[in-house]
Amino acid sequence: MRSMQAARLSPYVAALNALNEEKRLRCLKPRVGIDFASNDYLALGCAPRIKKAMVAALEAGTPVGAGGSRLLRGNCEEHERLEAEAAQFFGAEAALFFGGGYIANFAVLTTLPQRGDLLVLDSLVHASIHEGARAGRADCRIHAHNDPQSIEDAIRDWRTKGGAGRVWIVAESLYSMDGDFAPLEELVAIADRHDAFLIVDEAHATGAYGLQGRGLTAPYERRDNLIVVHTCGKALGAAGALVTASGILRDFMVNRCRPFIFATAPSPLLAVAVREALLILREEPERQQRLAELVSFAHRQITSLGLHTPSTSQIVPYIVGDNARAMRLASALQGRGFDIRGIRPPTVPPGTARLRISLTLNVGEADVRAMLDALVEVTRGSF
Repeated sequence: MRSMQAARLSPYVAALNALNEEKRLRCLKPRVGIDFASNDYLALGCAPRIKKAMVAALEAGTPVGAGGSRLLRGNCEEHERLEAEAAQFFGAEAALFFGGGYIANFAVLTTLPQRGDLLVLDSLVHASIHEGARAGRADCRIHAHNDPQSIEDAIRDWRTKGGAGRVWIVAESLYSMDGDFAPLEELVAIADRHDAFLIVDEAHATGAYGLQGRGLTAPYERRDNLIVVHTCGKALGAAGALVTASGILRDFMVNRCRPFIFATAPSPLLAVAVREALLILREEPERQQRLAELVSFAHRQITSLGLHTPSTSQIVPYIVGDNARAMRLASALQGRGFDIRGIRPPTVPPGTARLRISLTLNVGEADVRAMLDALVEVTRGSF
């Protein structure tokens, strides 16, 4: 019996051994040390206001679970209130709430682009976007990172070869592993020029950038060719994701989006938490300002130490290259009390293993200074 079990599991054991040999074997680690790893940019994950709002909702009878899909009995008042307020906050006609950013991206990409359409994806967009593109019906082209001309070339080549459908351009406003920004103004212009839709994942910008934390797409609100995914589990401190779009596209997703139709609705308590987070963005703008000041301070310190990073955002990558060395450096920093994680392929391109340093309001300037001193000491190198 044991030999039969070993035979059944042998392909998985071999795959894990191969990952281990390549220094790419993942494991779960606890939350310990000073936070330089989370995406809780505004420190809302433990915000007293959000806790109080959730407790009050529970005491008022809000259920923990929705009990069904939104099209059955799972459609709760809390979901609808959140979507109405989020649409108003983000300057959109409508919003739709999903259980997480991954499923929201997957849902959009497998529902809105149709057979005969073209998806043009930035090479560094989230894995959920790549997965949605592969599972969807549209043709797909990958363009060079943050290269508008590469987008133009992909569209032109597709049209030349007979492509006649709609074009969908997909980008992140702030890239999660490199910390750089998309050229949104140019992307909007390309979308207009080609009568295309633009899908923007604001996962790492919502709450941290834009007026009142409305994200980097805020200047382009209410465009009917713009679809935005606002993740709620990062700067908003909760979980879930809001897709903002025109009312027509929202209604189309309610009717055709399988990840929406056939999934149990997100917890109504999550909707309460996200609503309170949006209120905090409006009523406590000092959080966004403090984050901007901390990011500016960190980058000044990096420069003063003779270091270099291509990022100017709260996401600071330290490219190591070698998988094993990246993990050794991460371990060394963790040993000094700093929670910094190593990131390896396939999350990032081969040969670009790195430390991903995240700046949040869970730390102060003294923590940043001590972390950078430790980084210099353990690496004895430079960015």
